[in-house]
Amino acid sequence: MSGSAIVVGDAADVAGLIRQRLAVLAPTRLELIDDSARHAGHAGARSGGGHYRLLIVAEAFAGQPRLRRHRLVHETLGELMRSRIHALSVQALSPQEASAAAVPSV
Repeated sequence: MSGSAIVVGDAADVAGLIRQRLAVLAPTRLELIDDSARHAGHAGARSGGGHYRLLIVAEAFAGQPRLRRHRLVHETLGELMRSRIHALSVQALSPQEASAAAVPSV
């Protein structure tokens, strides 16, 4: 196995993959909270999918409606949304919105 290969096994690996995938959006702020433990016993948790909260600030969201922002995040995460992520709460803002709103951490 090469040094750049990533083996998805635990939550830290999944969080790392999420951050890696979202890097293409050039976020100026990215906060990811793993809420999987709060959902223990839930059907999605039993199947191995994690529950996450995401705050992402990127210029890519400027002028985009909320639905398009969420789609962009989901498309960027690709197959992770169908395999390793069961639930993802997304707060996606442009830098202007984030500075105007003084957005708290997730």
